[in-house]
Amino acid sequence: MSSDNELPVSEQRLGALLQQLEAALAALESAPSFSRPGRAGRVFDLARRILLESGGCAALEQRAQAIEQAGTFADSDWAEPQRLQPALTPASLGSPQAETVVIEALSELRLLAVARGDYAHPLISAEQAHNHLTQVLALNLSRIFAFSGEAERETQGRLAEVPRALLRYLAERVGYEFIVETMIDEIWRLLGQRPLMVAPVRRMIDQLALCQANPEIDLGTSGQGAARLVSSLYGPTQGCREDPGVEAYAGRLAGMDTAALQQEATGMARAMHDTGLVSPYHPVLLRYLLDHGDHLISEALGLSTTGRDCLLCYHQLIRALIDAVAHPATAQGLYGLALLLERGILYQPPLAPALWRQLGLLLSDNARQRLRLAYGDATTPEARLVEGVLCMLGLPLGVGQGNNPTCQSARALSMWAYNDPDYLLQMVTWAARDDEIVMHFEGQPISSNTSGVGLASGMTLDLDPVSLLVVPHLDRIYAEMGRLCIGRDGDPHRWVNPEFHGWWAGRGFHISVDIASGRIDDPETFYRHFYAAYHPLYNGNQPLVHPQPAGIAVTDSAARFIGWHAITILRAALGPDEGMRVYFFNPNNDSGQDWGDGVRVSTDGNGERFGEASLPFAQFASRLYIFHLDPQEEGAPAHVSADELGEVMGYLRRSWGAERLAPA
Repeated sequence: MSSDNELPVSEQRLGALLQQLEAALAALESAPSFSRPGRAGRVFDLARRILLESGGCAALEQRAQAIEQAGTFADSDWAEPQRLQPALTPASLGSPQAETVVIEALSELRLLAVARGDYAHPLISAEQAHNHLTQVLALNLSRIFAFSGEAERETQGRLAEVPRALLRYLAERVGYEFIVETMIDEIWRLLGQRPLMVAPVRRMIDQLALCQANPEIDLGTSGQGAARLVSSLYGPTQGCREDPGVEAYAGRLAGMDTAALQQEATGMARAMHDTGLVSPYHPVLLRYLLDHGDHLISEALGLSTTGRDCLLCYHQLIRALIDAVAHPATAQGLYGLALLLERGILYQPPLAPALWRQLGLLLSDNARQRLRLAYGDATTPEARLVEGVLCMLGLPLGVGQGNNPTCQSARALSMWAYNDPDYLLQMVTWAARDDEIVMHFEGQPISSNTSGVGLASGMTLDLDPVSLLVVPHLDRIYAEMGRLCIGRDGDPHRWVNPEFHGWWAGRGFHISVDIASGRIDDPETFYRHFYAAYHPLYNGNQPLVHPQPAGIAVTDSAARFIGWHAITILRAALGPDEGMRVYFFNPNNDSGQDWGDGVRVSTDGNGERFGEASLPFAQFASRLYIFHLDPQEEGAPAHVSADELGEVMGYLRRSWGAERLAPA
C-alpha cells in the first residue's frame, strides 16, 4: 500500500488543504456569533485555494452538506437556495471580491450535490437545483471556454480562474446537452468575429459532437444546428462524411477521379468560409492536390478572381506555404492563406520576399521552447509560426490579447497586419530569430532586451503564435517609451502612439481627461473636434485613410467605469438603419460587450466586416477619451450641432463621467 508521501505533489497539497478546511468548518460551526465572520473568512480562503487545485471542485461537492451545516451561508444572500436567481450569477462570479466569488462557487456546488441526489436539501428539490444549474451554465457560457472580457481581466486577475474551474466542472457533471442551443448561438456569435484563437470554439464543437454521438441524448430542434457545426470540422465533404480519420481519407483521395476531387475541393472551401474553421481533412486534400490536382488548389481555397490572380502570380510561394502548414495541427493556416490572397497584399513588393524569408527562418531556442510550451509537439514550432503569420495577415482584425493587459501591443500587431504587413513580418523575424526587437523613440533606439518591465508582469500562453513571440518584446518597449515621457506636460500617448504604431498615427491629439486630477476637462470641445475629424457629415465626407489608435473608458453592464483600453478606429459609415456608426477594432478576445445604459457593442448585423465591432456614433463617442488626427485636417468643430453634443453628453453623464464631470 502506498503512503501519503508517495502521492503526487498536487494530491498531497489538496489533501492538506482539505484537512485544514475540515478544521476551519468545525471551528466555524462551534464559534459564537461575534467571531463567526472571522472564522468564515478562513473557510472562504481555503475554499478558494481548493477550487484552484485539480480535483478541488469534486472534493468540495462531496462536502457540500457539511459546508452548509457549518453555517457558511448563514446570514448571507445565499442562505436560502430556493430564492437564488441564476441571472445574478455572472455578476457574483465576476466580482473583484474573492469572498463573493467563492461563496457563489460553494453555493453552486451545493446545488450540484442536491441535483445529483447526494444531498437531500429541505428547501430545494433536485429538479429545482438542476434547472437552476442549467440556467447558470447558459448565462456563463463564455467563462466555460475561457473567453475573458476586459472587465474580468481588469478587476479579477488570477481570481478569474476560480469561476472558470467551477463552471467547467458543473458543465461536465450536469451535461452539456442541457445548454446545446445556447452553445450553438454562442459559437456562431464568436465565429462571426473570426478570431485567430479558435481552440475555445473547437472545444465547444467537440462537446456538441459528443452530445450528438450519445444515443441517450435527444438534441431535439437543436440537432440540425449542431450537425452543421460538427460536420464543418469532421465531415465537410462526401469523402469524409462519416469522419473516417485522416489516413483513411488520404487513401480515398487516391481513388477519386477529377470530378470527385472537384467536389471535395468545393465542399472543403464552402465549409471553411462558412465558419472560419478549417477541418483536419482540408490539409490532407490540399497536400494531395499539390501533386495530383494542381489546378484545383484555388477551388480548395475558395478563391475569387482576386485570389486566383495572386495564386497564379506567386504560384511557387503559395505551394511552399501550403506545404509548410498543410498538416492537421496547423490547418487553420489555410484559411489565413486564402484570405491573404483575397486581400491582394502579395502585390506589395516586399511581401513575397518577406514570406520566403519566413519559410526559411531559423528560430531561436527560446522561441522554439515558447511555441512548444503553448502548442505542444503535434508539429514543428516553425510550422506553428508560419500558421500564425498567415492567419494574422489574412485576419488582421482577429488578434486578441488573451488574458493579458497588453491591448496596446495587440492593437499594434493588428494595425501592422492591416496597414503595413511587411513591417509586421520584420517584427516577427527579429523576435523569433534574434530574441530582440529594437524600435526608435524620437531617434533614440530602444531594445526590448534592455527595457524595463512592461505592463504584463507575467504573460499567459493563450495567444496566437505571432503574439506569443512578439508581444512580450512590444510590451516592454511600449512601457519604456512611456517612461521616456516622464516629466512632460500631458498624456504620454500623445508622443508614444505615433512612434510605436507608425507614421500614419496622427500627430494631432485630443484627450478629455485631466491627467493630474482624473476629471473630465471641457468634454464638449473634445467631442466637437472628434465629430469634425471623423463624422462624414462634419469632415467633408472624407473617409478615414489610415486606421487610428484611440483610447476608450471601458464600462461594465451597469455603466460603471472599469479601466482604460486601447482600440483602433477603422471607419465611420452609415449602418443598415441609416444611422452613422463607428467601426473599430477591439483587441479584447470577444468584442461583443455590454457597456451599460443601452450601449451594447455589435459585431454582426450592423454592417460589420469580419473582426469589426461597431456602435452608433454618439454611443462610441461617449466612451472615447483619447483620439489622434491629422492636425492639418481638423474639420469644422463649430458646425457640430448642439443636439449631437447633447446626446453624447447624456451617455457620458450616465456612465463613467458621472463622478468625473464638474458640477453643472
